[in-house]
Amino acid sequence: MLELEGRTALVTGGAGDIGAAMAAELTRRGARVTLLDVKSPDDAGPWLATASAHGPVDYVRADVADRADLDTALESAGPFELVLANAGIVESAPFLDITAEQWDRQLGVNLTGCFHTAQACARLMVAHGIAGRIVLTGSWVGTVPWPEIAAYSVTKAGVGMLARSMAKELAGHGILVNALAPGIVAAGLAKWQWENEPAYAARAAGAIPLGRPQTVEQVARTAAFLCSPDADYITGATLLADGGCSLFHQE
Repeated sequence: MLELEGRTALVTGGAGDIGAAMAAELTRRGARVTLLDVKSPDDAGPWLATASAHGPVDYVRADVADRADLDTALESAGPFELVLANAGIVESAPFLDITAEQWDRQLGVNLTGCFHTAQACARLMVAHGIAGRIVLTGSWVGTVPWPEIAAYSVTKAGVGMLARSMAKELAGHGILVNALAPGIVAAGLAKWQWENEPAYAARAAGAIPLGRPQTVEQVARTAAFLCSPDADYITGATLLADGGCSLFHQE
């Protein structure tokens, strides 16, 4: 019997490297996964292929920053027993150069979008008597400043407190809520910078005690653990799985 056999799962930011890997890992463990992302199904194609490596997945298009849009999508797709609120964006800029629009976009997706997803899915869990799991994707930079991503870092710090607050209030409903804080992952902007910006690659390599960036599969396995029976007494925690990045910092 696979440990997540028959469980229904939602992964937001599913049409992205980390989200697709999460979906693939949950499917490998027996869950029935729905991916949610703002991309069109055609544009999401490459990530859907990755996500379905171990079995079919469903796809729903919605914007987590738009509560009405998200609620409409969840009305037909939900409820879910496992929810991975993973959608996120990062726009790199020195602090003095961050625009109000960049600040608002990152808070809108990374923190407010996480709140929308978690609250909407938790309401459905309570309404259907589901003792579910909610995992919010944070980051090691939620506690350790990293140059030129102040707005992003603030959103991830907020995600950690959101998980703690939710965990305390939802425990009576049997819902466990945790945050996952990866390190420097070979995905998205960080992967591009690692491969194309020697100065960034040198700085990042110096910050990782294990000497190499984290793979999306490693992030996915940690997320799946928080959804598994082995994590049935963990709530309100931020699981720091960062390869030691937060142990020290050098530029």
